[in-house]
Amino acid sequence: MAESIPFSKQLRIATRDIHNVSDALVNAKLAFALYDSRVWAEGLLIFYDVFKHLEQRVPHDFLPPELHRTAQFEQDLQFYLGAGWKEQHTPKPEVRAYLEHLHRIEGENANLLLAYVYHLYMGLLSGGQILQKRRALGQRMNLLRRAGASHEGAALTTFEDQSIFELKQRLRKVVDEFGARLDDETRQRMLDESRKVFELNNTIIRTVQGVERANIRIIKYIAVAIMAFLVMQYLVRSGKIL
Repeated sequence: MAESIPFSKQLRIATRDIHNVSDALVNAKLAFALYDSRVWAEGLLIFYDVFKHLEQRVPHDFLPPELHRTAQFEQDLQFYLGAGWKEQHTPKPEVRAYLEHLHRIEGENANLLLAYVYHLYMGLLSGGQILQKRRALGQRMNLLRRAGASHEGAALTTFEDQSIFELKQRLRKVVDEFGARLDDETRQRMLDESRKVFELNNTIIRTVQGVERANIRIIKYIAVAIMAFLVMQYLVRSGKIL
């Protein structure tokens, strides 16, 4: 019965509950912080080493070069953190634990890395696009933002000359064709590992600092906007502005 269901769909079904938890965590942790570049940069930094590891270890048949994002991570991090960010970068303990887990399962069965490829890159092509659009909207609304082109700092979620839909379809096809060749034991091991993806993601997301500061900053912006609106309403009603 399971074999008749595309393997990519099996992966989604197996992780539906913990995926919802992860979405809620991202929204609670980063919803307002999307407007704070320091918090955004830290969010990029915690995933940089994970994506880089996968792109160095997973064959192109399973992780097509057009999906590779290491260079784009580095471009965005240089934009936010400056040219010397690499020399100062040391992965957090939680990120190191994530990488150690990837090394461990690769030693057990390198094919298990495909679970990480599927969920992380589909996340980038789906939720990552939404987060970037929300961030871009927030920047347009922020009158104090640093001047510059709107695409600066958004290389990670920008796929030049690539259709997001087609990239998703290609990734699903890779996973479905691979899943069709698996025996029951390996298939179940892949499904179990898929849940681990979100557990590890949630662990490193919780390490992002500065969210409270960013939220206070946004509240201040909102308060200023409300005050400006009320003052304008008062002036109009009092006849001081026609």
